Amino acid sequence: MPQLVTVKVNRPDRRPVRVWVPVLPVALVLFPVVVLVVLAAIVACVVFRIGVVRALGAAWRVISALPGARFDIEHCRTAVLVAIR
Repeated sequence: MPQLVTVKVNRPDRRPVRVWVPVLPVALVLFPVVVLVVLAAIVACVVFRIGVVRALGAAWRVISALPGARFDIEHCRTAVLVAIR
C-alpha cells in the first residue's frame, strides 16, 4: 500500500512547487466515497457478469503495485512529476 505521494510542478517562469501528500489521512477522509465506489463496482460486476472477487482482487493487486511508480507529464513548458512511495 502506498504511504506517500509526491507531486512536483515545474514552471519555467516560477519556482517549482513540491507537495507531499500522506496517503493514510487522505484515505481516511475519503473512506465514505471509497465505500460508495466499491459498492458501485460490485453492482457493475453483477450487471456485466464479471466475477466480483476476481475484479476486487485485481484492483487490490494494482493498488499494491503502485509504490515505486513515477509519472512524468509535460505540456508546453510545464512539467508535472508524480512519485508514489
